[in-house]
Amino acid sequence: MTDRTEPTSQLSPTAASYEGTERIDPARLRAWTDFLEAHSRLMRLLERDLKASHGLTLSEYDVLHRLEEAGDKPVRMSALAQALLYTTGGLTRLIDRMQDRGLIDRSTSPADRRVVHVVLTSHGLETLRQAAGTHLRGLQRYFGQHLPEGELHAVGTFMQRLVRTGDGGSL
Repeated sequence: MTDRTEPTSQLSPTAASYEGTERIDPARLRAWTDFLEAHSRLMRLLERDLKASHGLTLSEYDVLHRLEEAGDKPVRMSALAQALLYTTGGLTRLIDRMQDRGLIDRSTSPADRRVVHVVLTSHGLETLRQAAGTHLRGLQRYFGQHLPEGELHAVGTFMQRLVRTGDGGSL
């Protein structure tokens, strides 16, 4: 990560420049932009490793992981989309590609034909097991090793607080 020591006056747009809006101080604005940059870089690195070693995108890995967590139970497409922060249309396209590769199976519910269930195939489970080591090594290399033990609790607490505000409301 680059050192961000430039004067706050060089931040554009400035934190207090929009009349009638809530303001954010320059230090928090800088933390936000660093957070976005770090997230983007981490996701690119993790996906690069998965693609190179296993031909998987990070989104495909996430689907396989969520389905593996469900065990033998089929997962509703709508629940999967919500868990992965996907639109149902975006997830449908992803699931189409994964089904074509034999990683997952999907079926409609006999009780309600509008409900689509997704399950992990044996090929999908094997692919996930092979890719998990690559993914976990990447998490340690690109994230874990840069988070000192003394900062772990504070960073974890902060991230959990952000996750709990999922609706964009106040903490």
